[in-house]
Amino acid sequence: MTVSIGIDFGTTNSVIAVLGEDGRVATARFAAGNELLDVFRSVLCFWTEESRAGRRLHHAAGPAAIEAYLDDPLDSRLMMSLKTYLAQRSFSETRVFGRPFTLEQLVALFLREFLAQARAPLQAARIIAGRPVHFAGEFADDTLGETRLRGSYAEAGLADLDVAYEPEAAGYRFARTLTRGATVLIGDFGGGTSDFSVLRFEPGRPNRVLPLGHAGIGIAGDVFDYRIIDRVISPRLGKGDTYTIMGKELPVPPDYFSAFARWHRLSLMRTPRTLREIAEVARAAAHPERLRALITLIQDELGYRLYQTVSAVKAALSKQASAHLTFRHKQVVIDEVISRSDFEAWIAADLARIADTIERALTASRIEAAGIDHVFLTGGTSFVPAVRRLFDERFGEEKVTAGGEFVSVAEGLALIGRDRARAA
Repeated sequence: MTVSIGIDFGTTNSVIAVLGEDGRVATARFAAGNELLDVFRSVLCFWTEESRAGRRLHHAAGPAAIEAYLDDPLDSRLMMSLKTYLAQRSFSETRVFGRPFTLEQLVALFLREFLAQARAPLQAARIIAGRPVHFAGEFADDTLGETRLRGSYAEAGLADLDVAYEPEAAGYRFARTLTRGATVLIGDFGGGTSDFSVLRFEPGRPNRVLPLGHAGIGIAGDVFDYRIIDRVISPRLGKGDTYTIMGKELPVPPDYFSAFARWHRLSLMRTPRTLREIAEVARAAAHPERLRALITLIQDELGYRLYQTVSAVKAALSKQASAHLTFRHKQVVIDEVISRSDFEAWIAADLARIADTIERALTASRIEAAGIDHVFLTGGTSFVPAVRRLFDERFGEEKVTAGGEFVSVAEGLALIGRDRARAA
């Protein structure tokens, strides 16, 4: 049997699974400090060093990228959530310490490091990569997203690969637990997208899998994190404040805070022109100390620390009724208790759009909710109680299960690769 490799390049984490000739699926393990993890953080870090030939550009990916960034946040550039830009025509190229990079080149740099550390047997293997049903972004072009995704893999040396929907892959993994035919709704919640597939499984050798319908939306974990930032942190950094010019009161530009929607965009604000502009507004602001705190946050490259703090609070709210958000650095002091009820109110509109997307998946499959035998949820956002309630109330709590929060897509991709090889 051909070795099949599934690659789940994610917004926040990436996973690789290998289905060997013995029919077993195993995920690659990655060193992170003293731990071995199934996931590899989807981040890049760049920095420069002097050499005899001039300044040389260096990069690292995954845990090594985070370590390099934390060692020298002021003279490095951290890039996160690269996947969210694949379907955005507005992002074609960026400069890193003066050197131009296309998006495909950046993703390829990450993929090379990721694959090298996974030590997967890529030669002579059938490789299948995951993609969301709909890519992230308000004006996402899904065709462009897949084209760029394939181009990134080709740039990394993997031109000959296949692609499958991520929720379909998660469904393949779940199908191994079934002993009789069933219609299953799969919900895959990543960092950037929430994707749903309705699949019909018929057990056998091999299992027969019939995709009935798909739907997806660019709302997931990152958006939920942003709601906490927007409600708790941004107002303490000047959002909603005013400043006065020539006797006229004006709102502080909201664009200063849109970067918080994507953590790595804070680094892009660390330019003399932007910081000078914010400082000028601060001098005329009703609460200048708030905008000065924003300047400190940008200058001292605190985006990653902020990301960790907010993600931890969101995770805590999945387990308890309230959580304490504490963030301190110089004059940046944020100390507030957040209740789960407040958090759920902040994400209510997002939940409604997710619920509509679930209905679109059902409509596309021509299946009523009563015709769904099982619901399988995967991905970190599936732990959010308000998300889980969407499915419990719509399909019945007894039908809903979750598991393989980080590895199910990669393992399912490897299984799809095996079945496609058999059918070829």
